[in-house]
Amino acid sequence: MMTHRSLYPLLLLLLSLTFSCKNNEQKNIPSVIDSTLKKAVETLAPPQEENLKPVLTYHWVKKKEWQSKKDSFEGAAHLDILNALNRVDTTHLKRLDSIIVPNDFSKPLSSYMPFPEHLDIVKDIHKIIFFSYPTQTFAAYENGKLIRTGPTNMGKKATPTPQGLFFTNWKARKTISTVDNEWILKWNFNVHNKWGVGFHEYGLPGYPASHSCMRLLGADAQFLYSWADQWILKNNHELSANGTPVIVFGKYPFGEPRPWFKVVEDPKAMIIPVDSLKSYIEPHLPAILEKQKQRQEVMASVTTNN
Repeated sequence: MMTHRSLYPLLLLLLSLTFSCKNNEQKNIPSVIDSTLKKAVETLAPPQEENLKPVLTYHWVKKKEWQSKKDSFEGAAHLDILNALNRVDTTHLKRLDSIIVPNDFSKPLSSYMPFPEHLDIVKDIHKIIFFSYPTQTFAAYENGKLIRTGPTNMGKKATPTPQGLFFTNWKARKTISTVDNEWILKWNFNVHNKWGVGFHEYGLPGYPASHSCMRLLGADAQFLYSWADQWILKNNHELSANGTPVIVFGKYPFGEPRPWFKVVEDPKAMIIPVDSLKSYIEPHLPAILEKQKQRQEVMASVTTNN
């Protein structure tokens, strides 16, 4: 296999041939040279996969101004976008002094969120969920296609959400927090049984505020509750197969302005590069695919026995 170092002489030779042809007014450069040159250049600098998003711009609107435009800002079609952009639920949205507003409300919600519509590296994974700490957003994919995304508020500085690979375990439509029995968690899906970490519906104030869990809007929590898979237990205590993989990644800049404020100055500030996502996924990919295969075998065995 040719190394990058060994390709440099070839590239220089091909470039000299190209310029020689031009100087001699030879208009028909052999196609084999074009093809080889292209391959050499792509090997030295392979094209990068991009997170393509429509061009959108944003601006700040003060509380008095946006409250006076009830028809524009409190319609159901706009609330989901406003909540997502400001990482809040509707109750907390109304409490903000100023909010981030797009100049165009006509796009689907995913266009305003950081995750790509397609993620080729997970095309062989049936279901997977991502939680991005720095952008405070989540995304659910089916075989590489984005099917759900939205805001989240994760663990505060004193009780951060653990990072890495997890799998959905058990779920409950309503449960009581193990930290405080006054906290009622709706549509709760556990991802770490010993630590008591999971995702569920709860208030989104617009910054990391939880006791390590991943808070969601009600509609998003209900969706993931129904969509993700539970673990499969044998004799009610022995793990036979894992549930849906969940990857939590990135660091939140505690003590600094909220990262999504940057979109007002730079609309692309919150877009997560595909290469960055790959770096978080690749170390876990073999384990995820192995657990997926194991689950398929268990499911097939259950079907056969029934």
